[in-house]
Amino acid sequence: MTIRVRRASPNDAAAYAAIRGDPAAYPGRLQMPHTDAETWRVRLTEICAAAKHDLPLVAELSAEGVGSAGLHPVGAGMRRRHVMALGIAVAAQAQGQGVGSALMQAMCDDADRWAGVLRLERSAYTDNAVALRLYRRFGFVTEGTMRGYSLRDGRYADIYAMARFHPDPPAIMANETDNPAG
Repeated sequence: MTIRVRRASPNDAAAYAAIRGDPAAYPGRLQMPHTDAETWRVRLTEICAAAKHDLPLVAELSAEGVGSAGLHPVGAGMRRRHVMALGIAVAAQAQGQGVGSALMQAMCDDADRWAGVLRLERSAYTDNAVALRLYRRFGFVTEGTMRGYSLRDGRYADIYAMARFHPDPPAIMANETDNPAG
């Protein structure tokens, strides 16, 4: 099957709610359970606005939304504009089929080639081996462990703070006509 990754829109709210509202997905995410389509419609409307710098994505298999991801500015501060946070979720029935890899590739490509992002940030539960393998495959490294960071299913859980730096930061392109010696 072919995985299609495209920019998400508010029309994808039901797919986002289904993917992120799956009880099998709760333990791997920091968001609250019991999400609904209307909440996602409002959020997607906000982050898809023309003045926003977020990149919401959806992955489809057979025209069904089975993965969602996004790049999000970490804040409005001038000194952190080179940084974006990365979020990703894959529906339980689509895991192990390359959906996460397709979304990660699209986000890293956008960050590296079009958005001027030097640093991508991500957190992950320390026991989420599948997610950690995916992030490490795309160049993320663990920068630290945050103990008792999140309440998960009635217990406090640790997470890793992870980051990925642009593998080949942009430089000014050489222009042969700018050679003063020529």
